[in-house]
Amino acid sequence: MNIKKLLLPGIAGGVVFFLLGWLIYGVVLMDFMKAHTGLVSAVDRPPNQMLFPYLFLGNLFSGFMFPYIFLRASVSKWMDGLIMGGILGFLISASYDCITYATTFLTSRSAMAADIVGYTIMSAVAGAIVAWLLGRGNKS
Repeated sequence: MNIKKLLLPGIAGGVVFFLLGWLIYGVVLMDFMKAHTGLVSAVDRPPNQMLFPYLFLGNLFSGFMFPYIFLRASVSKWMDGLIMGGILGFLISASYDCITYATTFLTSRSAMAADIVGYTIMSAVAGAIVAWLLGRGNKS
């Protein structure tokens, strides 16, 4: 696999995940998620104690996941990336959230559903951008 093909889409995907994560979880769903915690509350770090290098690194890993998968699956059109990204995002978040809900008191069913929807949307948008970047220069 050519690392050069992964680099730009992977970084772009990481930036998209980071920015959409801030928008979806830090703005749109912030109050909803705080109102729908599980039995354990006050587990979030205050904004001034967040570990942003790790937050960005986690998003970067998510960003590199899509170009790796898309190159293997020959996804290089933005609409295919939107669909594939949405499906992957749904499967990843639904599996993680269902297991977390079943084994911890960190979340509620409402917050679990909101997280699945939010991450699916983030993944669909990131998938579209990654696929578009992968397909630049293709004559199809």
